[in-house]
Amino acid sequence: MGLNAECWKGRTVLLTGHTGFKGGWLAIWLQMLGARVYGLALEPATAPSLWQVARLDAQVNGDYVDLRDQAALVDTVRRVDPDVVFHLAAQPLVRASYRDPVETYATNVMGTVHLLEALRSSQRLKAVVVVTTDKCYENREWLWPYREQDRLGGIDPYSNSKACVELVCNSYRQSFLAANGVQLATARAGNVIGGGDWAEERLLPDVLRAWDAGQELVLRYPQATRPWQHVLEPLCGYLLLAQRLLSKPDENIEAWNFGPDAAGVVSVGELVERLARLWRTGPVSWRVAEQTQPHEASLLALDSSRAGQLLGWRNRWDVEAALQRTLEWHWGWQEGADLVELCRQQIRSYERALP
Repeated sequence: MGLNAECWKGRTVLLTGHTGFKGGWLAIWLQMLGARVYGLALEPATAPSLWQVARLDAQVNGDYVDLRDQAALVDTVRRVDPDVVFHLAAQPLVRASYRDPVETYATNVMGTVHLLEALRSSQRLKAVVVVTTDKCYENREWLWPYREQDRLGGIDPYSNSKACVELVCNSYRQSFLAANGVQLATARAGNVIGGGDWAEERLLPDVLRAWDAGQELVLRYPQATRPWQHVLEPLCGYLLLAQRLLSKPDENIEAWNFGPDAAGVVSVGELVERLARLWRTGPVSWRVAEQTQPHEASLLALDSSRAGQLLGWRNRWDVEAALQRTLEWHWGWQEGADLVELCRQQIRSYERALP
C-alpha cells in the first residue's frame, strides 16, 4: 500500500494544528496530493515558525480557533464540512505541562472532546486521525518496545493528557462516530525532527539555537533514549492510515504506532554527537545540566509492526539522513531559500523512497 494521489484529489481535509511544525509540513504534503486543505489552529507558538518563514498563510486557508471554544469549532466544522480530519493541534511539550497542567488538560483532552463533538454533525465525514504520542503508554522503563495493546499511562501531565485523549477517542468511536459511518483511529509517533521546528525545550531546536549563536549546549537527559525519525516519516503514516480508513470502512483497528526500528532508537547524547559531526561551521560543545530536572521517561521505543504489516509503512530515512535533511533545511532558511519549495523538494525525495 502506497500513497495514492487519486484518493486525495479534490477531498476536503480539515487539519487542526496547521500553524505548527508537523501541521505545516502535512498541509504542504496534502496540497501536493491534490487535497483541499482547511486549517484550524492558534497563531504560531514561536517566532520564527514554519508558518511564518515559509509564508504558509498565503498557501493554506484556515482560521485561528482555540480548541477550548466549542461554539467556534462547531461553526468551523459546519462551514468546512470535511471528508477527512487530521487532529494535530495540542499543547505538545512535557516541560510546559509541568508549568501549566490545567491548560494542558484543557487543550489536549477537552479540546479533543470539543472537536469530536463538533464532528458528530458533519455530513460528509468519513475518516478521522487523531495524533497522540508515544508517551501515552505506562512507561515501565523496560527495553522492549511498546505495542498498541499495552497499558496507557503517563506520569507528566502532557503524557497523561494524551493517554486521556486515547480513551476519549475510544468512547466517541463506539458511542457516536461508528454508528454514523465514520472511522476514527489514533496515531502514536516517536520523536520527530526536521526543518522548521523552533519549539522551546525540544532537543533539535535547542541544539540549533545554541550552536548558531556559538554557545554551549546544555543537555538535560543525555542518557535518555528516544525513537528518532524525520517528520515526514509519521506524516506518511498518518496519510496511509487515513487512506486505509477510507478504503476499509468496516475495519476496526483503533490505535497505530509509527516509530523507527531499533537503529533509530538512540540516546540524546549520541544524537547530539552525530549532529556535531555534520555541523559545517566551527567547533561546537555541550555539557550536562547540573540542576535536578522534572521527570521524563528514560527508555522509550515503539513496536510499529502493525503499521508495517497492514499499511506497508516503515522508516525510509535513517537517523543520519534525518539529521542531514534537517540541517539542509535549516541552512536553506539561513540562506534565504524558498522554504515552501524546499519542503516540497524534501517531500518529493521522500516519496521516491516509497514503494
